[in-house]
Amino acid sequence: MRIGLALRELHDAEVELVRTLLRTAEHHRSAHDVHHLALDLAAWSRRHLRELAAVGGRYGVDLVQDQEPAHGRHAQEGEPDAGLLLLRDLREVHVRASEVSLDWELVAQAAQASADEGLLDLVRQCHPDTLRQLRWANAHLKDNAPQVLGGR
Repeated sequence: MRIGLALRELHDAEVELVRTLLRTAEHHRSAHDVHHLALDLAAWSRRHLRELAAVGGRYGVDLVQDQEPAHGRHAQEGEPDAGLLLLRDLREVHVRASEVSLDWELVAQAAQASADEGLLDLVRQCHPDTLRQLRWANAHLKDNAPQVLGGR
């Protein structure tokens, strides 16, 4: 079975999503809604990583929660490129969450094909969180793009 490979890919994508969300939170401390929500969304993905680690052994993969908070420069209120940095970070969250969502879909298909109800339940539990992460990034991109790119 190659489900272990799909779980490894999903795990790695979740790790990158956590890193991206933590970096976004770090960059935008002064934008409290972005900062705090990005931290909450990162916690969801960390929970996903714990759940994946718990099932990985059944498929011959050792999945370790292996991410460190990313550090970068902060966007200061009124800084000319703070808006562009926000759009860049939100875009990266969107791309990473899209990748994770696709990987959850692949794992779901594999779980269905192998009649693994436990794994399918895990997908049903975690994938909706990823879809919410994706919608959050998309909504914030739509809200901020007109002001940042339109120069208002």
